[in-house]
Amino acid sequence: MKAIKLSVFLLIVVNCCFGQGNGQSPSSWEINVSDPRNYVGLALSGGRLGLMPSEIPFRVNSIVLNNVYDKESELGVSKILTGINFANLAMTIDGETVDSASVSHWRQTLNMKEAWLETSFLFRDKAEITYRIYALRNMPYAAVMDIDVKPLKGRIMMTASGIISAPPAYTVKNATFRILKDNEIAMPLLQTTAMSPFGRHLIAGTASFLFNGGESPVLEHREISGTEHRLSFQREIAPGERYNFAWAGAVCTTQDFSDPQNESERMVICLLRDNKEKAIKEHKKLWAELWQGDIIVEGNPADQQDIRLALYHLYAFSRPDAGLSIPPMGLSSTIYNGHIFWDTELWMFPPLLAFHPEIAASLLNYRYNRLDKARSKARNYGYKGAMFPWESDDTGEEATPSWALTGTFEHHITADVGIAFWNYYRVTGDKEWLKETGYPVMKEIADFWVSRAEKNPDGSWSVNNVVGADEFAPNVDDNAFTNGSAKAILRYAVQAASVLGIASPAEWKEVSGNLRFNYMKNGVMMEHSRYNGEIIKQADVNLLAYPLEIVTDPDSILRDLRYYEPRIAAEGPAMGYSILSVLSSRMGDADRAYELFRKSFYPNKRQPFGALAEAAQFNNTYFATGAGGMLQAVLFGFAGLHITDHGIIQKEPCLPRQWKSLTLTGVGKDKATFTVTRK
Repeated sequence: MKAIKLSVFLLIVVNCCFGQGNGQSPSSWEINVSDPRNYVGLALSGGRLGLMPSEIPFRVNSIVLNNVYDKESELGVSKILTGINFANLAMTIDGETVDSASVSHWRQTLNMKEAWLETSFLFRDKAEITYRIYALRNMPYAAVMDIDVKPLKGRIMMTASGIISAPPAYTVKNATFRILKDNEIAMPLLQTTAMSPFGRHLIAGTASFLFNGGESPVLEHREISGTEHRLSFQREIAPGERYNFAWAGAVCTTQDFSDPQNESERMVICLLRDNKEKAIKEHKKLWAELWQGDIIVEGNPADQQDIRLALYHLYAFSRPDAGLSIPPMGLSSTIYNGHIFWDTELWMFPPLLAFHPEIAASLLNYRYNRLDKARSKARNYGYKGAMFPWESDDTGEEATPSWALTGTFEHHITADVGIAFWNYYRVTGDKEWLKETGYPVMKEIADFWVSRAEKNPDGSWSVNNVVGADEFAPNVDDNAFTNGSAKAILRYAVQAASVLGIASPAEWKEVSGNLRFNYMKNGVMMEHSRYNGEIIKQADVNLLAYPLEIVTDPDSILRDLRYYEPRIAAEGPAMGYSILSVLSSRMGDADRAYELFRKSFYPNKRQPFGALAEAAQFNNTYFATGAGGMLQAVLFGFAGLHITDHGIIQKEPCLPRQWKSLTLTGVGKDKATFTVTRK
């Protein structure tokens, strides 16, 4: 029975247009900050490059390259690369450097709706300066810094220097400035090409100034060091004039292009000759299409902003056409080596599936394209079918450091991948996709679990010697979530075979129906066969109630919920509380659900924008896994959505009293709208 029942009414409208959210105030789409102290920035990304801007004028700290890896060390595993940084600028006015010490009234604005970061400030009493950075959605290997300079009093002399710098560990091959010409059209290009630290990739960064109205100032090239060079021009700006120019660039690698040098040049030439306004307009259009899938909260502006920031990052870090996945930190840093974990399938995938199945399909293609490597891994460890790595990189091989037991024993990832494939079919109903893509993966995963499980004398089956979702407990038998996820994917594989008219092996049903789960005397499910009340890293048993929906009895759900919540470690990752929030919503306890929802992200927010760290004690951002978790608390908890064999449906929403209403737009293949409002 429900513990608490809210009075709500439900309005479902299909085929809603984007205008649903346009009536909200700019603050619901913008985060404005004015204190650069203790600065933790937010990522700008079009799904291929991740730019991390700074509080320092005209500074971008790094550019992270999606799915481009080299070794982390001579004896280490792979690590995602930071690119040649083309996105920095230096400026002087009347001979004085514009820097943090010389500016006042500093302000930054992240506009989530159009995906740009604007910085503005006053330089002494001489100039007002504003610039916006775009990581272009339509040209995902490129970015633009669009700059306005306005004198405050008299005439000023400005010098602007565009900078390209290579990371110190790179071996620079060429650092050049060339003016290409075609039909007397001059195309000035600053470029650096370099080899990655262990020589796996050639990286090319190219940039140039974009001027308005055919202006072509004299450009001066200067080498600063072996890894940095600059392109500069001077411009006198009259009183009352607002001078606009841009610095734009692209970075390409041999991971995606056979000739990254020339391809990066072509991208910059496109911006030079096709004008920045057109590129920025198309960028905004694509983001408007993304935001057709939106979450609108009335009555709590702070929660609205936090929710939208989480959704913004999942959109920024993904693309529908890439066949790539999302690391735990997205494209904001190289933490966790930029590898792909269960974080994608279990935490980030469900919100993206709800709003943009085409992006979800791209995430699944990442796994499908690496199925042969998963088959090889299974064979190499004596199993059948396909065994996906705990940490994956561009190769699809195991990329976990060998000292970490997770890489050798955390096998639930293989079930998590299969569950995501089945949920995609449930939402889209795409039978042809199931036949060609989904079932081939699910079949191999089911075969793996039959070979991985061991039959006990009493006829039950065990999965022994694993690391579960709770990584504080290595090398245990019959971990609850591992067995639960294996049970789920075996059951789904049987269903998928039935949909396609294929006979499934009898072992799939036998193992699925007889996997062993252990219980305490009080009826609480044990996390593993030897569990004795220890502190746990994150939710494990509770995942069997959501998202697996194996435990469905309300009394059992509540019993496990109450037992394990106080045992989650303070230093554990925040997304565990998201699961507890969903379950509390489904039990009808809106107050507790809201408390756990806030606990899943609020202690992890970092100044000044609210970037999410992985845990309250950490400063590693942006934790895209946590964003996925807190969004699930909203979608599959408060809004009452369920992924079922009949698509996404709404059962019983549980609106927090802190909110007046909750509206979801663009949900599922029908782009439905769900609104929950108090009577």
